Amino acid sequence: MAFAKLCSLLRYVDGDYKEPATFQALRKELKDAQQPAHYLAIPPVLFGAVVEQLVKSGCAKGGRVVVEKPFGTDLTSAQKLNEILHCAFDESAVYRIDHYLGKKQIHYMLFFRFTNLFLEPIWNRHFIESMQITMAEGFGVQGRGQFYDQTGTICDVIQNHLFQVLCNLTMEPPVRPDSESIRDEKVKILKAMLPLAPENLVRGQFRGYLGEPGVKPNSKVETFAALKLEIDSWRWRGVPFYIRAGKNLPVTCTEITVRLRQTPTMYRDFDLKPNYFRFRISPEISAAFGMNVMAPNTESEAESVEMVFNRHLGVKDMDAYERVLTDAMAGDATLFARQDYVEEAWRIVDPALKAGTPVFEYEPQTWGPTEVERVTPPGGWHKPVVC
Repeated sequence: MAFAKLCSLLRYVDGDYKEPATFQALRKELKDAQQPAHYLAIPPVLFGAVVEQLVKSGCAKGGRVVVEKPFGTDLTSAQKLNEILHCAFDESAVYRIDHYLGKKQIHYMLFFRFTNLFLEPIWNRHFIESMQITMAEGFGVQGRGQFYDQTGTICDVIQNHLFQVLCNLTMEPPVRPDSESIRDEKVKILKAMLPLAPENLVRGQFRGYLGEPGVKPNSKVETFAALKLEIDSWRWRGVPFYIRAGKNLPVTCTEITVRLRQTPTMYRDFDLKPNYFRFRISPEISAAFGMNVMAPNTESEAESVEMVFNRHLGVKDMDAYERVLTDAMAGDATLFARQDYVEEAWRIVDPALKAGTPVFEYEPQTWGPTEVERVTPPGGWHKPVVC
């Protein structure tokens, strides 16, 4: 019944993006729609022609435009794309989609942070030594070599997905739960972030990538990246933030580790580990606190243990794309990147991307090239374990 109703509501318009007749046919099928949402899952080079035709045909009137990532390839191209879109749509009608923000796990993380008082007193430079985010994929490019060879790890997941995660972890509490209040706080974090220095970036490429269909024989595109960032703000000055992401790593998992400073304890003869908070976004949701306890059957040794909360998503939970596209049609911009956010994100990574840093080969199913030691958090990278 539901599928039959869905099919009855679908319309298909075929034609060339450059032909006015295509958009006249689209306008006809839209009938009396007052706020149509135009989803541009097309190459950015076509944005100009499509937006122009949407305006001429009247399809843009009262409408919204949804744009896929990556939004540009650098700061300059992102600004040009914004100019094209703003010729027809106000910024309030532009929805730059990042499906990662539609994941329920991301909402759990934000909810957990801003509804539990015990976190706030320690969530600052006085208590936190470092933060690290790992997004590991245990597979390669899966036949998407041509796309990936034009993008790379930094543009594919770090500059968008993982920057959003970092903002959720570090932004100040929004004054209201509306979209602009939340996005304002995220932009403030990016504005306080220093540009990524080339020496704080290590790029890698898994052995065998050059043999993937669609990949250039001499490609220098990274399939792995590890980097260190700084946020020059009252709350975070002096705390290093590390991001690591890549393909063909040992596991498929996205996890955050927040390492606290060492306790100035009187128990100096014990092998004490710093406390930490660990939040796993995928494959399941988990929150864990690492702490020291006295080892069993002895009073002279300590051990580090975790207190863990786990939850698996259910079949009734919304898919990420389902959530963001529903929000776009409803006019809720909370999960979409604003113009100033996109341009600030590019400002941060542009210097390192244009520096032409070397790409180091690494063996598949390892944690990247050995050179990653140059960008390593205090105490080392946490290696997620997936059961």
